Amino acid sequence: MEPITLTTERLLLRPFGPQDTHRVHAACQDPDIQRWTVVPSPYRLTDAELFTTKLSPAGWQDDSAYGFALTLRETGALVGALGIDRRSLPGTYEVGYWSAKEHRGRGYVTEAVLGSARWAFSVLGADRLEWRAETGNVASRAVALRAGFRLEGEQRSGLLNKGVRRDAWTAALLPSDLGLAGAHPYVPERRAPRPGGSPDPGR
Repeated sequence: MEPITLTTERLLLRPFGPQDTHRVHAACQDPDIQRWTVVPSPYRLTDAELFTTKLSPAGWQDDSAYGFALTLRETGALVGALGIDRRSLPGTYEVGYWSAKEHRGRGYVTEAVLGSARWAFSVLGADRLEWRAETGNVASRAVALRAGFRLEGEQRSGLLNKGVRRDAWTAALLPSDLGLAGAHPYVPERRAPRPGGSPDPGR
């Protein structure tokens, strides 16, 4: 796919390029980004260069991953990063993100997640957008919940981070959650009746 730029109220979501190398490197010196995401630790300038000039562009070229630099429309400042990756199941994608420390608490990443989700549902034909983070990453979970993701549980050994497998929280967003039509009809399964045949009062 040809790289594209998305626009939200305050942000431009654009492809990464060589001009972002030093800013990505600076942002990823944050211990929280190195702890909770799969970026290398320590994070060297060569890691940032590899990401901005090769890995991110390659994802667009082979339609496996779509990486966006989250920048302010007014100033061009880099406030974070977001990627949507194609999963093995048809119509299923996964979103991941990080926020630069000095720009947290302003809702930028939530805004970007919603903007990219609408694009994934309408352009990529996604029927399901998944979020996954290491158990305990409450900041990432808060963003997902604000964007409308529904928590679905915990996966044992669900995430590999720097050679260590860890438990992961999982959640998903569907087109219908944003008032959009999916590529395929979705019929949610009804809960089974309680023992004795009485219906579940929660439905």
